[in-house]
Amino acid sequence: MPHVVNVHEAKTQLSRLLAQVEAGEDVVIARRGEPVARLVACKPTGKRHPDVLKGRIVIPDSFFDPLPEEELAAGEGS
Repeated sequence: MPHVVNVHEAKTQLSRLLAQVEAGEDVVIARRGEPVARLVACKPTGKRHPDVLKGRIVIPDSFFDPLPEEELAAGEGS
């Protein structure tokens, strides 16, 4: 059975509720007794590798060329 808390308690006790979720408990936030949200733990995303695509993607110099007037006008909704 999930632990149900009202919005006011959730606002004032968020750190404690997050600790409960991290410990595996279900926490439901209710407004006037009606459940509106469930706090759930996030799955770990794993280690990031920022240079994983280094050297595999090439942006040509032409990418930085000014756009033609027609494309600029289309982007402005003209």
